[in-house]
Amino acid sequence: MTQQPFGLPHFYMPYPARLNPHVDEARAHSRQWAREMGMLEGSGIWEQADLDAHDYGLLCAYTHPDCDGPALSLITDWYVWVFFFDDHFLETFKRGQDRTGGKEHLDRLPLFMPLDLATPVPEPQNPVEAGLADLWARTVPSMSVDWRRRFAVATEHLLNESLWELSNINEGRIANPVEYIEMRRKVGGAPWSAGLVEYATAEVPASVAGSRPLRVLMETFSDAVHLRNDLFSYQREVEDEGELSNGVLVLEHFFGCTTQEAAELVNDVLTSRLHQFEHTALTEVPALAVEKGLTPDEVAAVAAYTKGLQDWQSGGHEWHMRSSRYMNERARSIAPWQRPSGSGTFAADVGTLLAAAGAGGTSPVPFRQERRRLRAHTHVPFQKVGPSRIPDLYMPYSLQLSPHLDRARRTLAEWCRRMGILAEGVWDEDKLAACDLALCSAGLDPDATPEALDLSAQWLAFGTYGDDYYPLVYGHRRDLAAAKATTARLSACMPVEGETPPVPVNAMERALTDLWARTTAGMTPDQRRTLKQAVDTMTESWVWELSNQIQNRIPDPVDYLEMRRATFGSGLTLSLCRMGHGPAIPPEVHRSGPVRSLENAATDYACLLNDVFSYQKEIEYEGEIHNAILVVQHFLGIDYPAALDVVHDLMTRRMRQFEHVVEHELPVLCEDFALSEEARTTLRDYVADLQNWMAGILNWHRRADRYKDEWLRTRTHAFLPDRPPAPVLPAGPLLVS
Repeated sequence: MTQQPFGLPHFYMPYPARLNPHVDEARAHSRQWAREMGMLEGSGIWEQADLDAHDYGLLCAYTHPDCDGPALSLITDWYVWVFFFDDHFLETFKRGQDRTGGKEHLDRLPLFMPLDLATPVPEPQNPVEAGLADLWARTVPSMSVDWRRRFAVATEHLLNESLWELSNINEGRIANPVEYIEMRRKVGGAPWSAGLVEYATAEVPASVAGSRPLRVLMETFSDAVHLRNDLFSYQREVEDEGELSNGVLVLEHFFGCTTQEAAELVNDVLTSRLHQFEHTALTEVPALAVEKGLTPDEVAAVAAYTKGLQDWQSGGHEWHMRSSRYMNERARSIAPWQRPSGSGTFAADVGTLLAAAGAGGTSPVPFRQERRRLRAHTHVPFQKVGPSRIPDLYMPYSLQLSPHLDRARRTLAEWCRRMGILAEGVWDEDKLAACDLALCSAGLDPDATPEALDLSAQWLAFGTYGDDYYPLVYGHRRDLAAAKATTARLSACMPVEGETPPVPVNAMERALTDLWARTTAGMTPDQRRTLKQAVDTMTESWVWELSNQIQNRIPDPVDYLEMRRATFGSGLTLSLCRMGHGPAIPPEVHRSGPVRSLENAATDYACLLNDVFSYQKEIEYEGEIHNAILVVQHFLGIDYPAALDVVHDLMTRRMRQFEHVVEHELPVLCEDFALSEEARTTLRDYVADLQNWMAGILNWHRRADRYKDEWLRTRTHAFLPDRPPAPVLPAGPLLVS
């Protein structure tokens, strides 16, 4: 065998792998099924020897150890199909870089997954279509419509994002780390695997399937599965297939490091994602069950599903170490249930475990991940860091400012006084002036009417005030219950179908009630629902920050970046922005991969920009832990200047990705959807709005006093004085603290 390009790292694997006793039954069944579907002899893709060597029966027996024989056989058929699809797409379309043929192939596959089985499907034209038609008909009768819909979406993502991989091969382009993690979830298929875990264990209740805790369980599971696969498959994918979609290659390129160093970094991210899975399962999921009032059966279903995801992790790892499909020489895992044997090894093992418990010092490489997990809770707040260092930021778009800026400043100050925002001890006139949110709005929407600019600035004031209020008031008191009650009341201030909102009892409720009524006056219920979801996402993310603040826990890097979009209010901004660009752009275009990539790249640039400018304010004056530079410092074990370089580089890569999507992906998208000239013009206008958004935010950070050392030093950065608790006011089922 060819020499491995790097030594496999020590893997963190806290759960033992178990083997389903029906493994031989599944192997025999899948071999016969694959032959009936035309996947073996004559397919030009596999022979029986290939299928036997890959041993997907063993994979499924390890990853689903508790299901019965027929269920294991069906699940194994699904995995045979998905791996055959991958190899078939590689040989038929990727190697020849045939994007047109690949798209035609992919466009037919959703036709074989109707939600209603009475819907006729086309006649299969190849083994991929035949296999999907057969599997869908055998699987979905026992599952709910909610599960069918979610599984169909996951399957379509798995299939369609293969075009993204193919496009990157065509362009010789390596993704940036954030882009890669997002796209790998769709391409890699782990969300699809999570759906089959539900089939094997229990369906997740529809009432919580879309919640943050369940989403994080699925996403951390997905990321760990994919990153582990990247380590084992690097040699086959990168050296043999010329693949550019591999996490080791992505980090090797981003950090400019050796392949071995990149592999160790990938393993560190993998381990951090497993730690996040455990943290979510043990803290957020039980709280969710209580909040949603889940029945005992529903709680048991969530528990069974969570355990099923754990089984998949350990079983998938064991299969990777055994399958001929991957490089697995000298693969090692940290298995806490195993101990070396032989004279003196027990004492050595105990010494290693003791060393792992220390937050400092030098301990063996396999346990550096455990030291990092402990250090996540040991950050000392309010450290003096000095003025924020601002590097030379890449901004390819020019600033435009609204001519109505001065008017918007006056109107905003009057509105804040009227809403009571300056009367609760969190903001005063000086702080409002230092924020200068009208300046931000004037750059975000330079063509707005005076009234629209006023509304934009007032939405920014509401969001910024709330973002300041939650940690200052509830974080200081460690009062998570009051924060959740406030969040629920804020949600009730946004009626969708004409419901009566609660009577406002504080500035945030008064402001949101006013903004909601003025913004949604001409909206349909669906438009209101979309906007409400965006605001709810923002306010709920403030509770997530509070939870970390109370635990003094620096977040996992991936979780931080994804939640940062919510805490920054990006979804709210984009929702308001999109409403000015319809209905010429079809909803499916807004949901497409290129448009989502465009939006995420823009929002990540803005969020990271804010972290660069606010570092001193947050770390030194506020004792904050939610800052990308601090997260990178902690994760990589580096100092502030080095972490700033990493964040700055990531900002630049995200902006370059934005430019790439505009130049290369959106023209293809327009052709794929056959957009009219009107829709293409509207899409270009939306891109221009995002460009103005980024340029305006950069200008605001540079000019506003909020983040400047000379202003920060003049302020008193004390918590609000302790006060007697305010009386609890009834408002239907919701109460305010």
